[in-house]
Amino acid sequence: MVKKVVTDLDLKGKKVLVRADFNVPMKDGVITNDNRIQAALPTIQYVIEQGGKVILFSHLGKVKTEEDKAGKSLRPIAERLGELLKKDVTFVPETRGEKLENAIDQLNAGDVLVFENTRFEDVDGKKESKNDPELGKYWASLGDVFVNDAFGTAHRAHASNVGVASNLETAAGFLMDKEIKFIGGAVDEPKRPFVAILGGAKVSDKIGVIENLLSKADKVLIGGGMTYTFYAAKGIEIGKSLVEEDKIELAKSLIEKGGDKLILPIDSITSPEFSNDTPTEIHEGAVPADQMGLDIGPKTTALFTKELQGAKTVVWNGPMGVFEMSNFAEGTIGVCEAIANLTEATTIIGGGDSAAAAMELGFAEQFTHISTGGGASLEYLEGKELPGVSSISNK
Repeated sequence: MVKKVVTDLDLKGKKVLVRADFNVPMKDGVITNDNRIQAALPTIQYVIEQGGKVILFSHLGKVKTEEDKAGKSLRPIAERLGELLKKDVTFVPETRGEKLENAIDQLNAGDVLVFENTRFEDVDGKKESKNDPELGKYWASLGDVFVNDAFGTAHRAHASNVGVASNLETAAGFLMDKEIKFIGGAVDEPKRPFVAILGGAKVSDKIGVIENLLSKADKVLIGGGMTYTFYAAKGIEIGKSLVEEDKIELAKSLIEKGGDKLILPIDSITSPEFSNDTPTEIHEGAVPADQMGLDIGPKTTALFTKELQGAKTVVWNGPMGVFEMSNFAEGTIGVCEAIANLTEATTIIGGGDSAAAAMELGFAEQFTHISTGGGASLEYLEGKELPGVSSISNK
């Protein structure tokens, strides 16, 4: 079903609850990366322009005890948001109660308010994370309509998304709508040829994604640490490389199921230690007993680049090697460049480390879409229904 978007709502004079994803990295109370705040701006600015009263809420980190609250307040986020919007943003250090209700009642059209970290409600019985019905109902009572723009939590049924949505008319914000269109569209109605590139350390993290994409994509290219579990399944020596012994049989079945569609690396950059300070070697196929594979090799990068030529839809999730170490970043850089240089292709990065790599390497602008949700992107690519998406009202 097609979901309602914020543009489908009458917002003038309305109290508009907006669930954003302000789960930004912080160090000593200072935001170290404000990408997620920037990503929420189009929806917030639209509500302001339409004369709505913006009431923003989000989680930040995990909060299980009173001690966990230290350094997890949304106050710095509210301050940064005010700077980006160039206007005053009211911060209420409460998640419920008279102080919050009074502050909301005093809002005028175009005003913005942020209330405290929704996970503070988890200290006493996980009310937010377990979707406590009373909490969802209470938060819904604070507004007239609900805009869910937090794709990063869409794979979780929490009080701040599903709970509120079950009590109030709900629409997707611009960011959420973009994620539904790009990731959902890529998996369900891709332009072909459709090529998926999956990396990362473990097969166990990507089983569902590999299985789903083998049935949807024209090619599935495998890189990263999980390469060596597939190698082991094929009887190729892997030396000291990472392997999931309990997933070798599964890897065998995926190789059989995939046939020509499933493409594995043909060479590796190896080292005797998991370190950037030890000498590296390039090995085709088998990895020597004293070495471990830490990146795809140059022949694999060339192979993957060739397989990507002519692709009309590309989904990439997971780095090709230990890209945080410069000696093992070449494969990820090569794949990133190959995708970024494609013309007439819809190119999507499914969140997490691959999104961080693209941004770090300066290729972000050359991708059609970079997902803001790591876990949510993975589950969407698996073909799972996301509670945060399904709870949005249908058009």
